[in-house]
Amino acid sequence: MFSDARKADKKARLRSLKDLDLAAATLAGACQLVLDTEVADVDLRTRVFATTPRETLTHALAAVTALIRPADDVYYRALDAKYTLIRRFLPTLVEQLRFGANVAGEPVVAALAWLRTNLKRHQPDRAAPRAVVTKSWQPHVLLEEGAVDLRAYTFCVLEQLHTALRRREVFVAPSWRYADPRAGLLTGAEWEATRPVICRTLGLSASPEPTLTAMAAELDRTYRAVASRLPDNPAVRFELTGDTPELILSPLEKLEEPASLAALRERVAELLPRVELPELLLEIAGRTGFTEAFTHLSERTARAADLQVSLCAVLMAEACNTGLESLTRGDIPALKRDRLSWVDQNYLRDETLTAANATLVAAQSRLALANLWGGGEVASADGMRFVVAVRSVHAGPNPKYFGVGRGVTWYNLLSDQFSGLNDITVPGTLRDSLILLAVLLEQQTDLQPTEIMTDTGAYSDVVFGLFRLLGYRFSPRLADVGGTRFWRLDQQADYGPLNAVSARHLSLQRIIPQWDDILRLVGSLKLGRVPAAGIMRTLQVWERPTRLAQAIAEFARIDKTLHTLTYIDDEAKRRATLTQLNRGEGRHSVAARLSPLLHEHINMLGRYSFSVPEAVANGELRPLRDPAEG
Repeated sequence: MFSDARKADKKARLRSLKDLDLAAATLAGACQLVLDTEVADVDLRTRVFATTPRETLTHALAAVTALIRPADDVYYRALDAKYTLIRRFLPTLVEQLRFGANVAGEPVVAALAWLRTNLKRHQPDRAAPRAVVTKSWQPHVLLEEGAVDLRAYTFCVLEQLHTALRRREVFVAPSWRYADPRAGLLTGAEWEATRPVICRTLGLSASPEPTLTAMAAELDRTYRAVASRLPDNPAVRFELTGDTPELILSPLEKLEEPASLAALRERVAELLPRVELPELLLEIAGRTGFTEAFTHLSERTARAADLQVSLCAVLMAEACNTGLESLTRGDIPALKRDRLSWVDQNYLRDETLTAANATLVAAQSRLALANLWGGGEVASADGMRFVVAVRSVHAGPNPKYFGVGRGVTWYNLLSDQFSGLNDITVPGTLRDSLILLAVLLEQQTDLQPTEIMTDTGAYSDVVFGLFRLLGYRFSPRLADVGGTRFWRLDQQADYGPLNAVSARHLSLQRIIPQWDDILRLVGSLKLGRVPAAGIMRTLQVWERPTRLAQAIAEFARIDKTLHTLTYIDDEAKRRATLTQLNRGEGRHSVAARLSPLLHEHINMLGRYSFSVPEAVANGELRPLRDPAEG
């Protein structure tokens, strides 16, 4: 209804543009005389009326006044005609539904409660709650005698209800779409008892001032340090786009590979022993014991003979999407169809797969070579798109990736030790920032990365804020630094050349009133009380975020500016981000410069036999291959 009112008003204005132009031209002629410095003040009125008669000016002024609209127009003239329709459903709405609210939404709920008992009034009323009446509605709602116009007040309340529902400031129970976003958060006595522990664990203060003061000081120091090194930073320059200076960051130059690296890569590829994929699975199972994590659905301790072989076969069938047919062997009990089907139904579950993966990650982390690659403190997240050829509610459309079909995105987290920590499959191409926090918080391995690197797709202000509040550092690759916003707290501070790109001002007053709810949110996320993906959808809803989301985003802009400043200042940081992201890309293609992701020596095609050489079964390493033997 409100949308129709806006459209109707715009159509009406289009029809009246000719009259508006004529009236505006008349007034413009009078204004030219007013601005003419050669016309004396005492003669001004006489000259104006001599040029344009008083009656003509009066009509022009009335026409312009009737046609102009304020910037925050509520289109009440078009809405008023719909009041009869509103009265048909509004009584049922306010009688049957009970709305809850946070502090920001309480005026709306109070107004709805008043309407519940006063909708039958026909005279202006003085008792209606006024806090819901915004500045744009005041000329229509508030009457001279101090009462309110019930018709205008009703539309005002409905508009504010619509806005508050979208911002999650007002909510309904039971409801999925419009439920209380704070449901499940720590509250009451439990929150009072948990707050000190959460603050101590995350390094945050119970009151906002100490944390925000420290962040402000860090931001100021970083600005000054980066500005002082700009003259010696050849990668950064400023160019004018029109009259606006824009920061340009030169792309990283390709590092030439030394001949020794190429020779080493070739030599390693020659030495790697040729191995069948099933043998590799059995070998890793023997070395790590990851198959022990697969327990029977009802009989947890049940272990059939050669269960390890059956599990590896089913895992490979699932991973390679071949089905069980190419793995079935009637002469081997562990590979008979009924055995593989039984294992698939009773042993493969989300919890057993998660536990098995944790075993593999822990085993890799104990390797000396893996610790040379990284210490496990850094991880990267990225997604792969897959077309789903069959109809499925779990697939979503995206013409860019799936053409006319539908697909899914496999979003995964990779440590700097080349181990996969967690993954989530989502329909279509859901925005990465919605699931990034979930894939990190819900990973259950021994590694606990603290710095998360992503491509630009996972970028959002709320993600920056939640990561910093939860004790992580969000380090996305910035594809277009020139389009990145730099924020500052001290408007008077002199940051040299950076002054030209840091005109946006942060307001701590957006953060302070929401601080306790911010702590409740991050504490609940840290303790696993609320799902991260659901919270992200709530915080980033539509174009009107909640005040809590606005507060987190304002906090995030401090950390985002810190990241951007250090990103343009430190080439090593940019290369480290690129290197880690390339590891993720390498995992997706199972190849890299010189890494454990080489796979050409593994036969992944054909019918498979699940057996390993006796020496390997006894724990020995495979002998290196003689390149001369081919």
